[in-house]
This record gives sequence, structure tokens and C-alpha cells, in this order.
Amino acid sequence: MTDTSSSPDVGSRSSGQAHRPRSEPTGWVGWIVFAAVMMIMVGVLHVIEGFVALFKHEYYVVGQNGLLISVNYTAWGWVHIIAGIIVAAAGAGLFSGRMWARVIGVIVAVVSLLLNFSFLSAYPVWSAIMITIDVLIIYALTVHGREIQDF
Repeated sequence: MTDTSSSPDVGSRSSGQAHRPRSEPTGWVGWIVFAAVMMIMVGVLHVIEGFVALFKHEYYVVGQNGLLISVNYTAWGWVHIIAGIIVAAAGAGLFSGRMWARVIGVIVAVVSLLLNFSFLSAYPVWSAIMITIDVLIIYALTVHGREIQDF
């Protein structure tokens, strides 16, 4: 007698679906996870920056008139808090591995980059670091992101 229990099911179908070999994800999956974690971190940093703008106006390098977009720091604070919540939520959505999450992630990272660029004169070092992180996020989301679905 022949033992067939150890042989693979060649040509068999389970629940009407053809068996697809699952590809092993490469190291690029780590970039998407990196982007997701960094987006959550950038979101938290935006919220912190927003609270500083709300409660301690004198902390920043220039006054309200020295900003690229001349509005008071209370308005900037709320913009940073709202942007931070959106960026963090988009970062959490990246863990789903869906294409829509990557597209939203890139859009939100670009908006975060522009927001930090316009706030550059108020807090140059912080804004420059956040811009650099946003560029890395955009890079990570636009390279080999499809593989996270298999992870």
C-alpha cells in the first residue's frame, strides 16, 4: 500500500479557490512598518508641538509676525493637534497593508511636511527633523509596499 498522507495535494482545491503559493516577504516590509511607526510618532510630536503653541507662545524663536503664514500661535496649536491626530491615525491604518492606507499615508506625510515647512521659522531644529522624517516616510511608502499584505 502507498502512504499518501505525506504527499502534497497536487491539483486539489479547497473551498473552490485555487491554491496560490504565498511569497516570502522581503526586507522591504520593514520599511512599511517603519513608516507606520514613524507616522504615529510624528503624529504624537505634532500634538506636543500643538500644545506648546497653545500654552507657551514665548517658547518659539519668532513672534507671530515672523511666521511664513502669519496667524497667532493658538491657531497654529490647533492645526498641529488636528494634523497630529490625522497623521497618527493614518500611521495606524498602514498596518492593514492596504493600498488606500499607503495612498493616504503619502498624502498625509506631504501635508505634514508642508505644515512643518511653514512652521520652520518658529522652531527650526524641530521642524527640520520632522521634515526629514516625513521624507523618509514618503520614501518608505512608495517602495515595495505591496508586500506587507503577505506579512
